[in-house]
This record gives sequence, structure tokens and C-alpha cells, in this order.
Amino acid sequence: MKKLYTMFMMAMMAVMAVSFTSCEDEEIARTLEGTWKGNMYISSEWDGRYYDATSTEITFLKDPSRYSSGSGYWVDYYSNAPWDYVANHIEWSVDYGTIYVRFIEEGTSLKIRDYHLNRDRFTGYINDHGNDVKFELYNVSRPYYDNYRWGYDSWGYDYYYSRTRGADADSTKPIEKPRRVVRTDK
Repeated sequence: MKKLYTMFMMAMMAVMAVSFTSCEDEEIARTLEGTWKGNMYISSEWDGRYYDATSTEITFLKDPSRYSSGSGYWVDYYSNAPWDYVANHIEWSVDYGTIYVRFIEEGTSLKIRDYHLNRDRFTGYINDHGNDVKFELYNVSRPYYDNYRWGYDSWGYDYYYSRTRGADADSTKPIEKPRRVVRTDK
């Protein structure tokens, strides 16, 4: 009987751990929703030359039928480059605290694992082709329903994750436009 009780308790603890992570991922996704602007400290390479991005704008649109994923866009702005910006549609999701971003036009993806996130500020590091890239973004727009309190003030949380420092980025097909890179010679 004691063995059966122990097995039952272990199963309940496993179910609870999964459900708590799911709720946490949903809160992270809800906090991400909106438009963020700032600096990703990245560059693009074109025709053997590197151009530094001056700012970045990312919009996370939460899928209303899913708890912790959605779509949006990511725009890197440049000055003194042959182009003004590089824009991509994105698909994103949160899974066990890790934010996954897939760039549709580029066919690349990245993970954000080491970050701080609250309703106003999103900072941390991503890893692009083996190099850490710092980012610092500020929220400039939220969906209209942010003005309401849905039972409690859910925007007060400050999320922090550093299970694994940085993340991976991998390319799935050749890119025929400027390529986002991290320069180690800066």
C-alpha cells in the first residue's frame, strides 16, 4: 500500500510540474505581446562588408487559440547601408521558459534563454552562430486590453531565465539578402 501511495504521489508531482510550467509559459507569452524597440547590437553582411543595425523593432502577436505562441515581425534598421532596413515575418513560441523565434523570409531561427522580462523592458542575450548577442528592448505598445485588470495585475512579474547561457541559431536554407551576423572584431 505504501508503494502504491508513493507511486501515486510521484505521478501527481509530475503532472503539477508540467501544469505550472504551462501557466508560466502563458504568462511570459502574455508579457511579450506587443511591440518592443531598442538595440539588438547586431550587424548584417552584404558583399563582403558589415553594416551595424542602429535599432530593432519586434512585434509579438499572440495567437488567440494558443496559450504561448504567435506570429509577428522583426525589423532591423540601418544607416549608411545600401538598405534602410531588413524585415522578416516571425513565428514565435515559449516552451519551458525558452523563447523560440523563426524568421520566415530568412529561413533561420534562434532561441532566447538568458533574459529578463517585465511589462516595460526585455533584456538579455541570444546566441547567433556561436556568438553571444546582447539585446535591450523597451515596450512601446501593448494590445488595448492592457488597460484592464483581468482579475489581478499580471504584468507585475519580472521573468528571469538562465538555464543555459545563450541559445543556438541555425539556418535552413541559403539567404539571398543581407545576413544577420555577430561581429567579433568590434
